[in-house]
Amino acid sequence: MDKGEFRNCSAGPVVMPRLMFGGTGSGCGKTTVTAAVLQALTARKMKLAPYKCGPDYIDPMFHRQITGSPSINLDSVFLEPEKLRRIFTWHMKGKDMALIEGVMGYYDGQGGGSKGSSYHVASITKTPVVLVVRPEGTALSVAASVQGFKNFREDSMIQGVILNGVREGMYNFYRKLLEEEIGLKVYGFLPKDSKVSLESRHLGLVTAAEQERLSEKLSVLGELAEKYLDLDSLLALAKTAEPMAARDAFDEISPVGYVRLAVAMDEAFCFYYEDNLELLRRLGAELVPFSPMRDAHLPENIQGIYLGGGYPELYAKILSENERMKEEIRQAAEGRMPIIGECGGYMYLAESIQDGNMQKGGISDGREELWPMVGIVPGKCRMTGKLGPFGYVTGTGRKDSLIGMAGETFMAHEFHYSVMDGGTKDFILSKSNGRGWSGGTAGEYLYAAYPHLYFYANPEIAENFVRAMEAVKHDD
Repeated sequence: MDKGEFRNCSAGPVVMPRLMFGGTGSGCGKTTVTAAVLQALTARKMKLAPYKCGPDYIDPMFHRQITGSPSINLDSVFLEPEKLRRIFTWHMKGKDMALIEGVMGYYDGQGGGSKGSSYHVASITKTPVVLVVRPEGTALSVAASVQGFKNFREDSMIQGVILNGVREGMYNFYRKLLEEEIGLKVYGFLPKDSKVSLESRHLGLVTAAEQERLSEKLSVLGELAEKYLDLDSLLALAKTAEPMAARDAFDEISPVGYVRLAVAMDEAFCFYYEDNLELLRRLGAELVPFSPMRDAHLPENIQGIYLGGGYPELYAKILSENERMKEEIRQAAEGRMPIIGECGGYMYLAESIQDGNMQKGGISDGREELWPMVGIVPGKCRMTGKLGPFGYVTGTGRKDSLIGMAGETFMAHEFHYSVMDGGTKDFILSKSNGRGWSGGTAGEYLYAAYPHLYFYANPEIAENFVRAMEAVKHDD
C-alpha cells in the first residue's frame, strides 16, 4: 500500500486492508487471538491501527501496549454509520492495516438486537470477519454452530475461522470437518497455554498496566501466532476489503477556547474513550495528565479537571490519604473550576468510598473499610459485589449544568459494581427497554455521575466544557 497516497487522500476511495476477529460469545478468546496477531504483525514491523467494537476500555489498553498506537472504540450505538466510518478511516491514516476486535457474541447488540454488535460494525465498515471459535466439548456440532453464524444474516461478512484452546493433535480433525462441511477456510488455531492467560476482575480483564509479566505473555502469544496461525493468508484476506473513502472525522470541529485541562491518568483512573480526548484537543484543550494517587498538587495553570472511570475502590486507601490533592480539588471546585467526574471519578468526588476490602482481582473478603474522598459531591459510595445498572443509557438533566440545559438529553454508558447512598438525583436515566432511574450531581461547573459520556456522539457537551474553561481563564 502506498502510505503517502493514503495519508494525503481526503475523500476518494483508497485501499484499506482490514480484518475483524468476531466471536461466538464472550470468553471464546477474541482478546487472546487479537493480541496474538497484533503482537506477531508488530514483530514483522507492520504499522497497525487497532480497534475495539463497543464501549470497552480495557481491551484497547492491551492493543496500545502491543502496537504503540491508540486503540479506537467503534460503537455503532453512539455513532450513526457515516460518523463511524469517518472515525474508522481517520485513525487508519499512515497505517498498513486495521485490526478490529469484536464484542460479545458476533450478533449481540443493544436490547437483544444487532445494533452495536460486531456484525453491525463489520457491515458498516465492510470488513472481512474471521470467527473465533472454542470447539471444546464438540465434534460435528461445531460445524453446525459456525454454519449458523455464517448464514444467520445473508451479509454476515464471515470469511473464515480461527480455533482457540485446541490441542495440536485435534486441530486437523476440526479443520477438515469445518472446511469440508461448510466450506469456510480455517486460518489456524491457538493451543491452550496457561502461560499466556490474562487475569480478570469485576469490570473485565485486569488492565494491561497491572498484568504480571505482560511483555513475556505477549511475546509468547506472538510466537504462538507465528507458529499456529496462517498469518500470510490472514493478511491476504485483509487486502480483499473493498476501498473506502477516507475522511477527517473532526474536520468540522474548530477551537472554542485555548485552555489547559488536567486529566487524571493512573491505575485508579484509566477509562477514557480515545476520541473523547481527541475531540477536546480539537476544541482547543491542552491535556495535562496527573495522578490523584501520587501527585501532591494539581498541574499548574489549569482551567478544568477531567476524572474518568477506573478502579478507585482498589486504591481507596492511597487516594484517601493524599490529603493535599483532595484539598486542591475542593478548592478548585469552590473557585468555580469546571470538573467532569465519570463513574470512578464520580466515586472519588463523593464523600467516601466503602471498599468492601476489594482486592486487585476484584474479590471482596467481606470486610469493609470507609475511606474519606474529596467530598464535593453528596453521597457515600459503597461497593456491592454485583453489577449495577449496565449498558447504554439516555440521560436527561433535571436542571441546567456544565454539560447542558435542563431537559436536554445525552447518550452515555454505565458499568459499575457500586451504589451511591444519599446522593443527589440530578439526571433522569433510561434504557431502550424502558427501565429508568435517576442519579448524579449537576452544577453550573460540574458533571458527576456514573454514566460515561461519549463526546463524539454529544459534541455539544465537549464544547460546553471547553467554553466553561475558557470563561474561567478570562475571569482569572
